[in-house]
Amino acid sequence: MIDGRAGVSGHRDADESLLDDPDALAERDPGGMLRHTASGGAQVRESAALAAEANLSVLADEGRPRAVIIAGIGTAGRTGDVLATVAGPRCPVPVIPHRSAGVPGWVGAADVVIAVSASGRSPEALGAAEAAHRRGARLVAVGAPDSQLQSVAERARAPFIPVPRRAPARASLWALTVPVLLAARTLGLVKVNEADLAETAARLDADADRCRSSAESFVNPAKSLALGLAGSVPIVWGSSPLATVAARRFGDTLSANARYPVVSGALGEAGRGRVGLLDGVFGGLVEGERDIFADPEDAPGGGTRLRLVLLRDGGLNAEDDTDEPLAVEERRAEAVQTLAERRGVRCDVVTAEGGSALERLASLIAVPDFASVYLALAHGLDPMAVPAITEMKELSNQ
Repeated sequence: MIDGRAGVSGHRDADESLLDDPDALAERDPGGMLRHTASGGAQVRESAALAAEANLSVLADEGRPRAVIIAGIGTAGRTGDVLATVAGPRCPVPVIPHRSAGVPGWVGAADVVIAVSASGRSPEALGAAEAAHRRGARLVAVGAPDSQLQSVAERARAPFIPVPRRAPARASLWALTVPVLLAARTLGLVKVNEADLAETAARLDADADRCRSSAESFVNPAKSLALGLAGSVPIVWGSSPLATVAARRFGDTLSANARYPVVSGALGEAGRGRVGLLDGVFGGLVEGERDIFADPEDAPGGGTRLRLVLLRDGGLNAEDDTDEPLAVEERRAEAVQTLAERRGVRCDVVTAEGGSALERLASLIAVPDFASVYLALAHGLDPMAVPAITEMKELSNQ
């Protein structure tokens, strides 16, 4: 019999003082999620070295594929979104993230399947790898060494890139992403060079230092973001396709680490309907009635409010073949900030930095990743252990 509250602990109200107590943070984080989150730069370097040792050159022997399918679930699935975004609209073939078991029915010998699983045993990645082998598609596998996924790759005589399992999958984004990008580079689909990887790793290192536990809240962007989100219903929108990948990633980590319900997606899509949330019972409707001097718990809606997080990316080059002009993206971002201000909905903005698409993406992901962990710790939650995930797997496998 499974206890529905087994392992569930924490408190509803965030303890803001905790975030400026490094010793207390370490005590609340026995699994070292902060340490794992800070390893992004090291993950980039290690995975690049491991990918260089794999025999990826065999991928190019048969020329350019008809399509590339990235098969995986959760964080592994996000690697497909990253590849599609970094490849951009000029990519010569379709790049298709696939989050179900198996592969699409049209996949055959003309295609490439990249199966990704941090554990090396997810049904989605294993099913895709098996299906690719049966259909004669070129296969690349990325996952834990000595795993079921490696066995499938060996039977198919396909390249396998081992990713040592040192952290939960959601803290291993860069370890899983870099091999996918380098496999795509071998196929001539992306221009990611060694300098891009080095700069991305350096960016992740620098952000990890800015967000370290010993840095106080007023100078730590991740702690400041976490405190702003505490007790809210977060809405995270990305202003561009690249920023949208980061927005959805933030939604993933806020849900898994801090157990917060999140609305995330593209700002362009939000403007067709979801921007109406700013007018609703957690937005302008309650903010307009709020007494700033009253107890938040006595406010309409029980004190729950929206908090908008806008991830902005002006683009590397305004002359690129983008889906829409840069000016349109910028005007839309300015418009939603104005709408939020008029309705009293607080807004945090994270702006991309860096030269390459990959570095800019890293700059939009790093601080929010840390913020999700700090928010969990402020609520007394262990960001490493998520009882509902464990129970879901047990119930599904009975």
